[in-house]
Amino acid sequence: MPVIARYAIATLAPLALLLLGGLVWGGFAVLALIWLTLVAAIGDQILQPPAPDPEGDTRWATRLSVALAIGHFALLAVTLAALSAAGLTFGQGLALFFGTASFFGQVSHPNAHDLIHRAPRPLRMLGAAVYISVGFGHHVSAHRLVHHAHVGTDADPNTPLPGESFYAYLPRAWRGSFEAGLEVEIDRLDQQGRPEKSPHNPYWIWIGGALLALIAASVLGGIGGVLLFVGLAALTGAQILMSDYLQHYGLQRLLLPNGRYEPVGPHHSWNAPRGFSSYLMLNAPSHSEHHMHPGRSFDALAPDAPGPVLPYPMPIMAVLAMIPSVWHGIMDKRAVRVTEAAEADRLRPKAPTPSDQRQTTSPQPCAKPAAEPSPPIPRADAEPSPEAAAEDSDALMARVQKAIS
Repeated sequence: MPVIARYAIATLAPLALLLLGGLVWGGFAVLALIWLTLVAAIGDQILQPPAPDPEGDTRWATRLSVALAIGHFALLAVTLAALSAAGLTFGQGLALFFGTASFFGQVSHPNAHDLIHRAPRPLRMLGAAVYISVGFGHHVSAHRLVHHAHVGTDADPNTPLPGESFYAYLPRAWRGSFEAGLEVEIDRLDQQGRPEKSPHNPYWIWIGGALLALIAASVLGGIGGVLLFVGLAALTGAQILMSDYLQHYGLQRLLLPNGRYEPVGPHHSWNAPRGFSSYLMLNAPSHSEHHMHPGRSFDALAPDAPGPVLPYPMPIMAVLAMIPSVWHGIMDKRAVRVTEAAEADRLRPKAPTPSDQRQTTSPQPCAKPAAEPSPPIPRADAEPSPEAAAEDSDALMARVQKAIS
């Protein structure tokens, strides 16, 4: 079976079941919830992570992403209408509500995340529309312009601090990412000679789009529709921030003697390569690879790329993160060992390269010594390139994996 077909089955099956649950019979929503939980847990123990195809044809991956985005909007409308109509039993209504919220967090979010990094502008706009529809449009600015540039530092609100619980992280990251994204967008407008309240500021779209979605929810279901929309948006936003919490917990970039942070490397993200959940979440658990190659589509990411690995699949880790004492007992020492391994590697003397030896044995008598290059400062308005990776990342990650195992 082609790899892209497995992505399609894992993601489109719960979408179809949820749509049928809202339109035909509420029992389908129960089946969708089972698919997103029990089937996913069993599948992670059976299936192998997807094989990447960096040089392959991405057209089918793009078509799947577009279909999932369109399905997201349809599901949002169907769920609000079905729950507002009160035609379902209490259990079926709960299954539809939480199944839709789970789908938004586990499928719609990774899909929109992939789309906002794609080169064609229509795809980026489609991904942004998905986030806007659940009141989280500012994530487009905060993620691309702040998170990717400053991950692992205090300048990124979405990087969880060592020892920080998810309950402390959630409000700080929500507000911080909103404000940090707005600040960067204002800075960009200032560089263009435009005022901060210019209509070119995308925050007008992020906020205005959320208000339009709220109005649409009231049209579909009245006050009940508004309350249901707020609930779905809140759960979706919490899952989006949960993914950042899981994938970056405790991994801080080292401050170098020159006062700059080390470049972003594979050891600044946790991976969770599993069979079913990697397909379901469109390879989002291959997070180190994404940070090194943010422009790659989900089907081209390598689940086995270098990077520290979470001990359990992401859905299970999300449950554990809701119990701070258990989470810290599992993750704190692991995060410290990853950071210590990276620091030890940085301090380890590097073997001279052939070019170094040539310069040592045959110096130019009158040449001015070349200044030692310093790592570039990440720009707030640009995503890092693969060249921003830490030197010898494969060797480093081999030592990191050995340290945390």
